[in-house]
Amino acid sequence: MDKFEAERRFAESRVARLATLGLGERPHLVPITFAVAGGAIAWVVDEKPKRTKALRRLANIRANPNVSVLADRYDEDWQRLWWVRADGTAAILEGGPDRGRAVAALTAKYPQYTEQPPTGPAVLISVDRWSWWSAAPGALR
Repeated sequence: MDKFEAERRFAESRVARLATLGLGERPHLVPITFAVAGGAIAWVVDEKPKRTKALRRLANIRANPNVSVLADRYDEDWQRLWWVRADGTAAILEGGPDRGRAVAALTAKYPQYTEQPPTGPAVLISVDRWSWWSAAPGALR
């Protein structure tokens, strides 16, 4: 797997895991729906049920904007296993055209957002580093 293939697999994944870290805290890991838009990763606080809209992941990003996002594939055939990780810097968008573009990218990927547009903040992650692994021969990086 080369960088192009790693980024393609990442972008096509339906779910990823977002890792954040608040000041002096343990890592916080949650699944997210996301889209790759303009070279950045976008996700949004949507209307899926949550205990609160004051999400820990947002508080962590405000305290420390360095994040990691991991997409992977598990298969009983271990020759088909892979993962791709994007490390970067997150910015919370409460409104404006960048938030609108993020929501449009997410709506293009997930039709559920057409039926129930997200009203929460969007987050854009500028990727600083891609890393990946695949069980396929010659695919390590």
